Amino acid sequence: MIAELRARFNQSFSPEKYALLLDCLRRECGVPVEFRVAETPVFVDRALLDQMAQAGIEITRILMSDPAYLAAARRAIPAGYDVAKETRHPNFLTADFALVQDRDGELAPRLVEIQAFPSVFAYQAVLCTAYRQVYGLHDGLGCFLGGLNEEGYWDLLGRTILGRFEPEAVVLSEIDPLHQKTRPDFEITARRLGIAIVDISKLVTVGETLHYGEADGSSRRIGRIYNRAIVDELIARDIRLPFDPAHAWKVEWAGHPNWYFLISKFAIPWLSRAPLAHPAVPPAAFLDEFLEGPGRAELEAAGVPIPADRGRGTVYRDLLLKPLFSFAGKGIQFEPTQEQLESVARDERHGYLVQQRMSFVPTIETPHGRTQAEFRILYLWPDEGSLSPVLSLVRLGRGRMMGVDHNKGFSWVGASAAFFPL
Repeated sequence: MIAELRARFNQSFSPEKYALLLDCLRRECGVPVEFRVAETPVFVDRALLDQMAQAGIEITRILMSDPAYLAAARRAIPAGYDVAKETRHPNFLTADFALVQDRDGELAPRLVEIQAFPSVFAYQAVLCTAYRQVYGLHDGLGCFLGGLNEEGYWDLLGRTILGRFEPEAVVLSEIDPLHQKTRPDFEITARRLGIAIVDISKLVTVGETLHYGEADGSSRRIGRIYNRAIVDELIARDIRLPFDPAHAWKVEWAGHPNWYFLISKFAIPWLSRAPLAHPAVPPAAFLDEFLEGPGRAELEAAGVPIPADRGRGTVYRDLLLKPLFSFAGKGIQFEPTQEQLESVARDERHGYLVQQRMSFVPTIETPHGRTQAEFRILYLWPDEGSLSPVLSLVRLGRGRMMGVDHNKGFSWVGASAAFFPL
Protein backbone atom coordinates (compact mmCIF):
# COMPACT_ATOMS: atom_id res chain seq x y z
CA MET A 1 0.00 0.00 0.00
CA ILE A 2 1.21 3.53 -0.72
CA ALA A 3 1.41 5.18 2.71
CA GLU A 4 1.69 8.78 1.47
CA LEU A 5 -1.45 8.61 -0.66
CA ARG A 6 -3.30 6.76 2.11
CA ALA A 7 -2.46 9.40 4.70
CA ARG A 8 -3.36 12.27 2.35
CA PHE A 9 -6.75 10.73 1.57
CA ASN A 10 -7.59 10.04 5.22
CA GLN A 11 -6.74 13.61 6.22
CA SER A 12 -8.97 15.12 3.54
CA PHE A 13 -11.90 12.73 3.98
CA SER A 14 -15.24 13.99 5.26
CA PRO A 15 -18.66 12.38 5.66
CA GLU A 16 -20.02 15.04 3.32
CA LYS A 17 -17.74 13.84 0.53
CA TYR A 18 -18.86 10.26 1.08
CA ALA A 19 -22.50 11.36 0.83
CA LEU A 20 -21.64 13.07 -2.47
CA LEU A 21 -20.04 9.83 -3.67
CA LEU A 22 -23.22 7.87 -2.98
CA ASP A 23 -25.36 10.55 -4.65
CA CYS A 24 -23.10 10.46 -7.70
CA LEU A 25 -23.44 6.68 -7.96
CA ARG A 26 -27.23 6.87 -7.65
CA ARG A 27 -27.38 9.36 -10.50
CA GLU A 28 -25.02 7.39 -12.74
CA CYS A 29 -26.72 4.04 -12.07
CA GLY A 30 -30.27 5.36 -12.22
CA VAL A 31 -31.26 2.96 -9.44
CA PRO A 32 -30.23 2.59 -5.78
CA VAL A 33 -26.99 0.77 -5.02
CA GLU A 34 -28.08 -1.77 -2.44
CA PHE A 35 -24.67 -3.14 -1.50
CA ARG A 36 -22.26 -1.16 0.67
CA VAL A 37 -19.81 1.14 -1.08
CA ALA A 38 -16.55 1.70 0.80
CA GLU A 39 -15.69 5.23 1.85
CA THR A 40 -12.28 4.92 0.26
CA PRO A 41 -10.46 3.55 -2.74
CA VAL A 42 -7.12 1.82 -2.16
CA PHE A 43 -3.75 2.99 -3.43
CA VAL A 44 -1.33 0.28 -4.49
CA ASP A 45 1.79 -0.20 -6.56
CA ARG A 46 1.02 -1.20 -10.13
CA ALA A 47 3.48 -4.09 -9.76
CA LEU A 48 1.22 -5.78 -7.19
CA LEU A 49 -1.82 -5.64 -9.47
CA ASP A 50 0.28 -6.84 -12.41
CA GLN A 51 1.48 -9.79 -10.32
CA MET A 52 -2.09 -10.81 -9.57
CA ALA A 53 -3.20 -10.26 -13.17
CA GLN A 54 -0.38 -12.41 -14.51
CA ALA A 55 -1.13 -15.19 -12.03
CA GLY A 56 -4.73 -15.30 -13.24
CA ILE A 57 -3.60 -15.57 -16.87
CA GLU A 58 -1.10 -18.32 -16.04
CA ILE A 59 -3.72 -20.29 -14.11
CA THR A 60 -6.23 -20.00 -16.95
CA ARG A 61 -3.69 -21.21 -19.49
CA ILE A 62 -2.77 -24.17 -17.27
CA LEU A 63 -6.40 -25.22 -16.97
CA MET A 64 -7.34 -24.74 -20.61
CA SER A 65 -4.34 -26.73 -21.83
CA ASP A 66 -5.02 -29.81 -19.67
CA PRO A 67 -7.49 -32.28 -21.25
CA ALA A 68 -7.79 -34.39 -18.09
CA TYR A 69 -8.81 -31.39 -16.01
CA LEU A 70 -11.30 -30.11 -18.59
CA ALA A 71 -12.87 -33.57 -18.91
CA ALA A 72 -13.28 -33.81 -15.12
CA ALA A 73 -14.69 -30.27 -14.88
CA ARG A 74 -17.17 -31.01 -17.68
CA ARG A 75 -18.51 -33.97 -15.70
CA ALA A 76 -19.35 -31.51 -12.91
CA ILE A 77 -21.89 -29.66 -15.09
CA PRO A 78 -25.34 -30.49 -13.65
CA ALA A 79 -27.61 -32.67 -15.77
CA GLY A 80 -29.66 -30.55 -18.13
CA TYR A 81 -27.29 -27.56 -18.03
CA ASP A 82 -24.63 -28.62 -20.53
CA VAL A 83 -25.35 -25.81 -22.98
CA ALA A 84 -24.91 -26.37 -26.72
CA LYS A 85 -22.52 -24.44 -28.98
CA GLU A 86 -19.77 -24.05 -26.39
CA THR A 87 -17.26 -21.36 -27.32
CA ARG A 88 -13.51 -21.95 -27.67
CA HIS A 89 -12.79 -19.83 -24.63
CA PRO A 90 -14.63 -17.82 -21.98
CA ASN A 91 -15.39 -14.18 -22.71
CA PHE A 92 -15.18 -13.13 -19.06
CA LEU A 93 -12.98 -14.13 -16.16
CA THR A 94 -12.45 -13.00 -12.59
CA ALA A 95 -9.67 -14.01 -10.20
CA ASP A 96 -9.86 -13.12 -6.49
CA PHE A 97 -6.70 -12.76 -4.41
CA ALA A 98 -5.97 -12.40 -0.71
CA LEU A 99 -2.85 -10.64 0.53
CA VAL A 100 -0.99 -12.89 2.96
CA GLN A 101 2.42 -12.77 4.58
CA ASP A 102 4.95 -15.09 2.95
CA ARG A 103 7.86 -16.81 4.68
CA ASP A 104 10.04 -13.72 4.21
CA GLY A 105 7.45 -11.46 5.84
CA GLU A 106 6.48 -9.85 2.53
CA LEU A 107 2.96 -9.39 1.20
CA ALA A 108 2.09 -12.02 -1.39
CA PRO A 109 -1.14 -12.66 -3.34
CA ARG A 110 -2.88 -16.01 -2.95
CA LEU A 111 -5.82 -17.17 -5.05
CA VAL A 112 -9.16 -17.22 -3.25
CA GLU A 113 -11.10 -18.37 -6.29
CA ILE A 114 -11.27 -18.05 -10.06
CA GLN A 115 -14.45 -17.94 -12.12
CA ALA A 116 -15.12 -17.72 -15.85
CA PHE A 117 -18.19 -15.54 -15.40
CA PRO A 118 -18.93 -11.81 -15.73
CA SER A 119 -18.60 -9.40 -12.83
CA VAL A 120 -19.78 -5.80 -12.50
CA PHE A 121 -17.65 -4.58 -15.41
CA ALA A 122 -19.76 -1.49 -16.17
CA TYR A 123 -20.49 -0.48 -12.58
CA GLN A 124 -16.84 -0.80 -11.54
CA ALA A 125 -15.69 1.66 -14.21
CA VAL A 126 -18.35 4.13 -13.05
CA LEU A 127 -17.26 3.65 -9.42
CA CYS A 128 -13.67 4.51 -10.37
CA THR A 129 -14.84 7.68 -12.10
CA ALA A 130 -16.96 8.64 -9.10
CA TYR A 131 -14.06 8.19 -6.68
CA ARG A 132 -11.85 10.30 -8.93
CA GLN A 133 -14.35 13.13 -9.35
CA VAL A 134 -15.73 13.36 -5.82
CA TYR A 135 -12.41 13.04 -4.00
CA GLY A 136 -10.36 14.97 -6.56
CA LEU A 137 -7.88 12.18 -7.28
CA HIS A 138 -5.17 13.52 -9.55
CA ASP A 139 -4.66 12.43 -13.17
CA GLY A 140 -1.39 10.73 -12.29
CA LEU A 141 -3.36 7.85 -10.76
CA GLY A 142 -4.63 5.10 -13.04
CA CYS A 143 -7.13 2.29 -12.56
CA PHE A 144 -7.34 0.45 -15.90
CA LEU A 145 -5.05 -2.50 -16.59
CA GLY A 146 -3.72 -4.10 -19.76
CA GLY A 147 -2.57 -0.78 -21.23
CA LEU A 148 -6.13 0.51 -21.49
CA ASN A 149 -7.52 3.95 -20.82
CA GLU A 150 -11.19 4.64 -20.11
CA GLU A 151 -12.17 4.91 -23.77
CA GLY A 152 -10.31 1.72 -24.66
CA TYR A 153 -11.93 -0.10 -21.75
CA TRP A 154 -15.47 0.68 -22.83
CA ASP A 155 -14.63 -0.20 -26.43
CA LEU A 156 -13.24 -3.61 -25.44
CA LEU A 157 -16.19 -4.31 -23.13
CA GLY A 158 -18.59 -3.43 -25.93
CA ARG A 159 -16.82 -5.67 -28.46
CA THR A 160 -16.76 -8.56 -25.99
CA ILE A 161 -20.46 -8.32 -25.18
CA LEU A 162 -21.82 -7.45 -28.63
CA GLY A 163 -19.53 -9.58 -30.78
CA ARG A 164 -20.62 -9.30 -34.41
CA PHE A 165 -24.15 -8.12 -33.61
CA GLU A 166 -25.79 -4.72 -33.47
CA PRO A 167 -26.99 -3.72 -29.96
CA GLU A 168 -30.68 -4.25 -30.75
CA ALA A 169 -30.00 -7.98 -31.29
CA VAL A 170 -28.19 -8.43 -27.97
CA VAL A 171 -29.73 -8.87 -24.51
CA LEU A 172 -28.42 -9.01 -20.97
CA SER A 173 -30.21 -11.96 -19.36
CA GLU A 174 -30.57 -12.73 -15.67
CA ILE A 175 -33.08 -14.28 -13.27
CA ASP A 176 -35.52 -11.56 -12.22
CA PRO A 177 -32.94 -8.87 -13.14
CA LEU A 178 -34.85 -5.90 -11.70
CA HIS A 179 -34.55 -7.38 -8.19
CA GLN A 180 -30.88 -8.37 -8.23
CA LYS A 181 -28.31 -6.43 -6.20
CA THR A 182 -26.23 -6.18 -9.35
CA ARG A 183 -28.99 -4.22 -11.13
CA PRO A 184 -26.88 -1.01 -11.11
CA ASP A 185 -24.36 -2.80 -13.32
CA PHE A 186 -27.14 -4.05 -15.59
CA GLU A 187 -28.59 -0.57 -16.01
CA ILE A 188 -25.23 1.02 -16.85
CA THR A 189 -24.39 -1.77 -19.29
CA ALA A 190 -27.76 -1.49 -21.04
CA ARG A 191 -27.52 2.30 -21.31
CA ARG A 192 -23.89 2.38 -22.50
CA LEU A 193 -24.28 -0.38 -25.07
CA GLY A 194 -27.93 0.09 -26.05
CA ILE A 195 -28.99 -3.47 -25.20
CA ALA A 196 -32.10 -4.77 -23.45
CA ILE A 197 -32.29 -6.34 -19.99
CA VAL A 198 -34.47 -9.46 -19.96
CA ASP A 199 -35.48 -12.17 -17.52
CA ILE A 200 -34.02 -15.44 -18.81
CA SER A 201 -37.10 -17.30 -17.58
CA LYS A 202 -39.29 -15.17 -19.90
CA LEU A 203 -37.55 -15.94 -23.20
CA VAL A 204 -39.70 -17.39 -25.96
CA THR A 205 -38.82 -19.99 -28.58
CA VAL A 206 -39.87 -19.39 -32.19
CA GLY A 207 -38.74 -22.23 -34.40
CA GLU A 208 -34.98 -22.48 -33.93
CA THR A 209 -34.64 -18.96 -32.50
CA LEU A 210 -35.05 -17.25 -29.13
CA HIS A 211 -37.08 -14.07 -28.67
CA TYR A 212 -38.05 -11.63 -25.93
CA GLY A 213 -41.14 -9.50 -25.55
CA GLU A 214 -40.97 -5.72 -25.66
CA ALA A 215 -43.12 -3.25 -23.74
CA ASP A 216 -45.44 -2.65 -26.71
CA GLY A 217 -46.28 -6.36 -26.93
CA SER A 218 -44.06 -7.08 -29.93
CA SER A 219 -41.38 -9.78 -30.05
CA ARG A 220 -37.74 -9.31 -30.96
CA ARG A 221 -35.33 -12.03 -32.02
CA ILE A 222 -32.16 -12.46 -29.96
CA GLY A 223 -28.84 -12.86 -31.76
CA ARG A 224 -26.54 -12.89 -28.72
CA ILE A 225 -27.05 -13.30 -24.98
CA TYR A 226 -24.84 -11.57 -22.41
CA ASN A 227 -25.46 -14.21 -19.75
CA ARG A 228 -25.62 -13.16 -16.09
CA ALA A 229 -27.83 -16.03 -14.89
CA ILE A 230 -26.14 -18.45 -12.48
CA VAL A 231 -27.12 -22.11 -12.70
CA ASP A 232 -26.79 -22.48 -8.91
CA GLU A 233 -29.60 -19.93 -8.50
CA LEU A 234 -31.74 -21.51 -11.21
CA ILE A 235 -31.54 -24.84 -9.39
CA ALA A 236 -32.03 -23.33 -5.91
CA ARG A 237 -35.15 -21.45 -7.05
CA ASP A 238 -36.41 -24.40 -9.09
CA ILE A 239 -36.70 -22.26 -12.22
CA ARG A 240 -37.41 -24.23 -15.38
CA LEU A 241 -36.07 -22.46 -18.44
CA PRO A 242 -38.51 -22.01 -21.35
CA PHE A 243 -35.90 -23.41 -23.76
CA ASP A 244 -33.76 -26.55 -23.72
CA PRO A 245 -30.15 -25.44 -23.01
CA ALA A 246 -28.77 -28.54 -24.75
CA HIS A 247 -30.48 -27.64 -28.04
CA ALA A 248 -28.37 -25.79 -30.63
CA TRP A 249 -30.49 -22.64 -30.88
CA LYS A 250 -29.58 -20.00 -33.45
CA VAL A 251 -28.09 -17.71 -30.81
CA GLU A 252 -24.62 -16.81 -29.57
CA TRP A 253 -23.51 -16.47 -25.97
CA ALA A 254 -21.34 -13.70 -24.56
CA GLY A 255 -20.08 -15.69 -21.65
CA HIS A 256 -21.09 -19.23 -22.57
CA PRO A 257 -22.70 -20.83 -19.49
CA ASN A 258 -20.48 -23.94 -19.57
CA TRP A 259 -17.40 -21.91 -18.71
CA TYR A 260 -18.93 -21.12 -15.30
CA PHE A 261 -18.17 -24.76 -14.46
CA LEU A 262 -15.03 -25.33 -16.51
CA ILE A 263 -13.05 -22.58 -14.76
CA SER A 264 -14.26 -22.31 -11.19
CA LYS A 265 -13.53 -23.37 -7.61
CA PHE A 266 -13.51 -26.91 -9.04
CA ALA A 267 -10.02 -26.09 -10.35
CA ILE A 268 -8.47 -25.23 -6.98
CA PRO A 269 -7.61 -28.78 -5.81
CA TRP A 270 -6.09 -29.46 -9.24
CA LEU A 271 -4.05 -26.25 -9.09
CA SER A 272 -2.70 -27.01 -5.62
CA ARG A 273 -1.01 -30.30 -6.61
CA ALA A 274 1.21 -31.63 -9.40
CA PRO A 275 1.19 -31.51 -12.34
CA LEU A 276 -0.96 -28.34 -12.47
CA ALA A 277 0.33 -26.75 -9.26
CA HIS A 278 0.69 -22.96 -9.25
CA PRO A 279 2.49 -21.12 -6.41
CA ALA A 280 -0.36 -18.63 -5.92
CA VAL A 281 -2.86 -21.39 -5.09
CA PRO A 282 -3.22 -22.54 -1.45
CA PRO A 283 -3.56 -26.27 -0.65
CA ALA A 284 -7.02 -27.77 -1.17
CA ALA A 285 -8.74 -31.12 -1.70
CA PHE A 286 -12.17 -32.34 -2.71
CA LEU A 287 -14.19 -33.30 0.34
CA ASP A 288 -14.65 -36.94 -0.72
CA GLU A 289 -10.90 -37.30 -1.21
CA PHE A 290 -10.23 -35.68 2.16
CA LEU A 291 -12.55 -38.06 4.01
CA GLU A 292 -11.85 -41.26 2.10
CA GLY A 293 -8.89 -40.75 -0.20
CA PRO A 294 -5.45 -39.12 -0.41
CA GLY A 295 -6.66 -35.56 0.24
CA ARG A 296 -5.93 -35.53 3.97
CA ALA A 297 -2.34 -36.71 3.46
CA GLU A 298 -1.84 -34.26 0.60
CA LEU A 299 -2.86 -31.30 2.77
CA GLU A 300 -0.61 -32.47 5.59
CA ALA A 301 2.30 -32.84 3.15
CA ALA A 302 1.64 -29.27 1.95
CA GLY A 303 2.11 -28.01 5.53
CA VAL A 304 -1.52 -27.57 6.57
CA PRO A 305 -2.00 -28.46 10.28
CA ILE A 306 -4.47 -31.37 10.36
CA PRO A 307 -5.58 -32.87 13.70
CA ALA A 308 -4.72 -36.56 14.09
CA ASP A 309 -8.05 -37.25 15.80
CA ARG A 310 -10.94 -37.98 13.46
CA GLY A 311 -13.69 -37.93 16.09
CA ARG A 312 -16.96 -36.24 15.15
CA GLY A 313 -16.15 -33.27 17.40
CA THR A 314 -12.72 -32.66 15.86
CA VAL A 315 -12.38 -29.05 14.64
CA TYR A 316 -10.30 -28.23 11.55
CA ARG A 317 -9.24 -24.72 12.51
CA ASP A 318 -7.02 -24.21 9.47
CA LEU A 319 -9.59 -25.27 6.88
CA LEU A 320 -12.62 -23.88 5.06
CA LEU A 321 -15.42 -26.02 3.67
CA LYS A 322 -16.75 -24.61 0.38
CA PRO A 323 -19.48 -25.71 -2.04
CA LEU A 324 -17.96 -25.59 -5.50
CA PHE A 325 -20.63 -23.78 -7.48
CA SER A 326 -22.21 -21.36 -5.03
CA PHE A 327 -21.78 -17.63 -5.52
CA ALA A 328 -21.01 -14.67 -3.23
CA GLY A 329 -19.68 -16.83 -0.41
CA LYS A 330 -22.86 -18.85 0.08
CA GLY A 331 -22.43 -22.03 2.10
CA ILE A 332 -18.84 -21.49 3.25
CA GLN A 333 -18.06 -22.91 6.69
CA PHE A 334 -15.11 -21.77 8.77
CA GLU A 335 -13.34 -24.23 11.06
CA PRO A 336 -15.61 -27.14 10.11
CA THR A 337 -15.91 -30.11 12.42
CA GLN A 338 -15.55 -33.75 11.39
CA GLU A 339 -19.28 -34.09 11.98
CA GLN A 340 -20.04 -31.21 9.58
CA LEU A 341 -17.79 -32.71 6.92
CA GLU A 342 -19.39 -36.12 7.26
CA SER A 343 -22.90 -34.62 7.23
CA VAL A 344 -22.52 -33.83 3.52
CA ALA A 345 -24.17 -36.70 1.67
CA ARG A 346 -21.64 -39.15 0.25
CA ASP A 347 -22.84 -38.67 -3.32
CA GLU A 348 -22.51 -34.87 -2.97
CA ARG A 349 -19.03 -34.68 -1.45
CA HIS A 350 -17.23 -34.23 -4.76
CA GLY A 351 -19.16 -30.96 -5.07
CA TYR A 352 -17.32 -29.53 -2.04
CA LEU A 353 -13.72 -28.72 -1.27
CA VAL A 354 -11.72 -28.18 1.89
CA GLN A 355 -9.12 -25.46 1.52
CA GLN A 356 -6.42 -24.01 3.71
CA ARG A 357 -7.79 -20.97 5.45
CA MET A 358 -5.75 -17.91 4.53
CA SER A 359 -4.94 -15.19 7.02
CA PHE A 360 -5.60 -11.87 5.28
CA VAL A 361 -3.09 -9.23 6.32
CA PRO A 362 -4.89 -5.98 7.25
CA THR A 363 -3.22 -3.40 5.00
CA ILE A 364 -5.56 -0.40 4.65
CA GLU A 365 -5.21 2.31 7.30
CA THR A 366 -8.61 3.74 8.19
CA PRO A 367 -10.02 5.85 11.06
CA HIS A 368 -11.30 2.55 12.50
CA GLY A 369 -7.99 0.72 12.34
CA ARG A 370 -6.47 -1.44 9.65
CA THR A 371 -8.83 -3.12 7.20
CA GLN A 372 -8.32 -6.20 5.02
CA ALA A 373 -8.55 -6.08 1.24
CA GLU A 374 -9.43 -8.75 -1.31
CA PHE A 375 -8.50 -7.93 -4.90
CA ARG A 376 -10.50 -9.15 -7.89
CA ILE A 377 -8.87 -8.85 -11.29
CA LEU A 378 -11.40 -8.52 -14.11
CA TYR A 379 -10.51 -9.96 -17.53
CA LEU A 380 -12.08 -9.68 -20.97
CA TRP A 381 -11.58 -12.12 -23.82
CA PRO A 382 -13.45 -11.13 -26.99
CA ASP A 383 -14.40 -13.77 -29.55
CA GLU A 384 -11.54 -12.71 -31.80
CA GLY A 385 -8.84 -11.56 -29.42
CA SER A 386 -6.76 -12.47 -26.40
CA LEU A 387 -7.31 -12.72 -22.65
CA SER A 388 -6.54 -9.36 -21.06
CA PRO A 389 -6.74 -7.94 -17.54
CA VAL A 390 -8.75 -4.73 -17.70
CA LEU A 391 -9.70 -3.49 -14.22
CA SER A 392 -9.61 -4.42 -10.56
CA LEU A 393 -12.35 -4.58 -7.98
CA VAL A 394 -11.52 -4.44 -4.27
CA ARG A 395 -13.55 -5.61 -1.30
CA LEU A 396 -12.67 -4.15 2.08
CA GLY A 397 -13.69 -5.93 5.24
CA ARG A 398 -13.08 -6.49 8.90
CA GLY A 399 -15.56 -9.36 9.22
CA ARG A 400 -14.86 -13.06 8.98
CA MET A 401 -15.48 -12.99 5.21
CA MET A 402 -14.77 -10.29 2.65
CA GLY A 403 -18.10 -10.04 0.82
CA VAL A 404 -20.24 -6.97 1.44
CA ASP A 405 -22.97 -9.16 2.94
CA HIS A 406 -20.55 -10.28 5.65
CA ASN A 407 -19.49 -6.83 6.87
CA LYS A 408 -22.80 -5.31 7.85
CA GLY A 409 -22.65 -2.74 10.63
CA PHE A 410 -19.07 -1.70 9.81
CA SER A 411 -17.88 1.49 8.13
CA TRP A 412 -14.90 1.91 5.79
CA VAL A 413 -15.67 -1.52 4.33
CA GLY A 414 -17.48 -2.74 1.22
CA ALA A 415 -17.01 -2.50 -2.54
CA SER A 416 -14.04 -0.39 -3.54
CA ALA A 417 -11.52 0.17 -6.34
CA ALA A 418 -7.74 0.30 -6.72
CA PHE A 419 -5.69 3.20 -8.05
CA PHE A 420 -1.99 3.18 -8.83
CA PRO A 421 0.63 5.80 -9.84
CA LEU A 422 1.08 5.90 -13.62
